Amino acid sequence: MATASPGTATVYRMVMDKHVCPYGLKTVDLLKREGFAVEDNHLTTRAQTDAFKLQHGVQTTPQTFIGGKRIGGYDDLRRHFGRSVRKEGATSYQPVIAIFAMAAMMALGLSWYFTGMVLTVAAAEWFISLSMCILAIQKLQDVRSFSTMFLGYDLLAQRWVPYSFLYPFGEGLAGVLMTAHALPWLSVPISLFIGTVGAVSVFKAVYIDRRDIKCACVGGNSNVPLGFVSLTENLFMIAMALWMGAKMFGWITF
Repeated sequence: MATASPGTATVYRMVMDKHVCPYGLKTVDLLKREGFAVEDNHLTTRAQTDAFKLQHGVQTTPQTFIGGKRIGGYDDLRRHFGRSVRKEGATSYQPVIAIFAMAAMMALGLSWYFTGMVLTVAAAEWFISLSMCILAIQKLQDVRSFSTMFLGYDLLAQRWVPYSFLYPFGEGLAGVLMTAHALPWLSVPISLFIGTVGAVSVFKAVYIDRRDIKCACVGGNSNVPLGFVSLTENLFMIAMALWMGAKMFGWITF
């Protein structure tokens, strides 16, 4: 292979009729953002791709060469430029941040639309109820996986396994009803019950038993560690239940 001129990177990536490698696209984009001119070579057939891998002794494509030196795949290129590379299976709070941030923005948007103001009591209520709905969606995408992870720490589910399947439906139902401020006689006890059981279970698993396990709060395939986040989710449900219950009985008139 000829030595590429400084400032030029050579990329070999799969571009086939029915498949364009997404990491190849990311590689080219990253190089251009780093100021490189890109010699973009397409591997258009499986045979051509396999021959390239055999020639260079690599297992994957894309492959990037800078100054005649092979850098490697997309993750290797990110490391080369000093950028972070997420480790497989590493814990992450990103799903939780995304959920709560979107719930907050939706709540503020609803408040602005219905009241003409952004920061209102209704916005706070919607934030919690919409968070419950979104968290329920995450669990309902794969109830079996959620159930498996949930059984690892929930005290009631460990004694009555069907509860691990019912939980996300209860959370979703309570969230929808609280968003609509409808049927508080139903939403309040559901939210209070599952929130209390959940809070006790998480507190025992994390702060008493000192267990290091994953949280099922955003679904059964998450890498969110069990602890503060799940406890917060359950405390939110308890607080919302108490608030809505107080409004139902006329103790609060907001």
